[in-house]
Formats: sequence, C-alpha cells, structure tokens
Amino acid sequence: MIGYVTMGMALVPMLSPPLGGLLSDLFGWQSNFYALFIGGVLVFLIAFMDQGETNQHKSASFGAQFKAYPELLTSRRFWGYTLTMVFASGTFYAYLGGAPFVGERFFGLSATEVGAFLSLTPLGYMLGNGVSGRFSIAVGLYRMILLGACVTLGLMTVALMVGLSGVVHPLGFFAFTISIGFGNGLILPSANAGLLDVRPNLAGSASGLSGAMMTFGGAGLTVLSSFVLTEESNAVPLILCVIGSAGCCLLAAFYTISIEKQMRQKSRSA
Repeated sequence: MIGYVTMGMALVPMLSPPLGGLLSDLFGWQSNFYALFIGGVLVFLIAFMDQGETNQHKSASFGAQFKAYPELLTSRRFWGYTLTMVFASGTFYAYLGGAPFVGERFFGLSATEVGAFLSLTPLGYMLGNGVSGRFSIAVGLYRMILLGACVTLGLMTVALMVGLSGVVHPLGFFAFTISIGFGNGLILPSANAGLLDVRPNLAGSASGLSGAMMTFGGAGLTVLSSFVLTEESNAVPLILCVIGSAGCCLLAAFYTISIEKQMRQKSRSA
C-alpha cells in the first residue's frame, strides 16, 4: 500500500523540474520562488480546510513525544532500517545537489533541458514504487531492499565507467540516473514498513524521527556532492558520491537483515 501511495506522490516531483527550468528560462530564476510561494499557500489552505487527525493515540504533550525517543534510539532494528533509508534517499539528494551544475557547466544544457533530464529520477521512483506495490509480498521485504540497493549500485557503476571513458553526451550520465529513483522505489516502502514494525505502539514517533534523520543525512550528502564538483570537473565526482551512498545503503541493509535473523532465532529458541 505504501508503494502505491508514493507512486502517486512521485508524479509532481517528476513534472516539477522541467516546469521550474521552463519558468527560469522564460521569466528568470526568481519566478521559481513565486511558484513556491503560491504552492505553499495552496498546501496550507488544503491542510487547514481538509486534513483531519489520523492518530487516535496521541501523546499527552510535546514533551511526552520526546520521551519515546530513547526506546527507539536504543533499538538496533530502528537504526538498521533508518540508516538504510538515509543512505537510499541520500543517493537522490547527492545527485540532486550536483546534477544541475553538471548539466549546465559540463554538458552545456539550458535550465529547461536540465529539468527534463532531472525528471527521469522521479519517473524511476514511480516505476519502483509500482513494482513494490505489486511484488513486495511475493518477493519479501528484505529481498526487495537488497534488490533496490543493487540496482542503483550496479547501474551507477556502469555510469562511472561510461564517464571515465570520456563520453560527453548528457544521456551518458542522465540515462543511468533513473536507477536512483527506481532503487529508492524498491527500498523505501519496504524499509518504512519494517521501521513501523520496530515498536508498533511508537510507529508515529519512529516515522517522524527517521524522517528527520533522512532529511539531515540528505542535506549532508547534498553539501558533499556540491563540494566535490569544480568548474573543471565532469560527472565522475558526482557519480562517486551516489555510488558511495548506495554502497552504504547496501551495507546497512545487510546489517538490518542480520539483526532480524538474530531476533528470529532468539524467539524460536525461547
């Protein structure tokens, strides 16, 4: 169900980059901030007028919410799923932090063209979520996470070899970035489902805390990808950042699976 829901949510991120690039080319980069303001106002009005509370077991106070965090932070399962999600989403954040620079400076693309190529990643995310919704029960949560990490790591390694070979066509880089979105589409729904099962009575706290960590991790990888790029660099440093994050995601997934197996063995022996 999570896969199908996020499949629909990926539609706007897929359309936004080309729209933002078109606005920038037609009316200047400031126009994007006007669009963000209008979008923010619309989201506020929709949330204010339409969205009801879904949590039927709310914390008594904001302080009580924080008291649940130590129980989560001492759980190895929580850290396993969270780190898997942090590094999975980190591949996208790292790519997003450097792709516009690479597209404009190295490949000579316009803002509209960069936006069109950036939409390939959300397209992959939509496809990956569709696969998750259709096959996650049959394939299994752990296999789905490992498959997603391997898809991103494998295809971006091919992109690295293409970049090192001296190919200067934009598709030599951007065509492979669909694997970033596709891998995330396989990983995140399953990892999120596992995360919510760590402490079912603290599912909301687990989701919020893990989401905050994903945001901070993504911010760090965005800074890293922009730091390694220079005026003279090609796409290779950016690809290495994505590969590094995908590799860490795979290691975190193996760590999580090993913890789950240990807990199953303990429960059987008990």
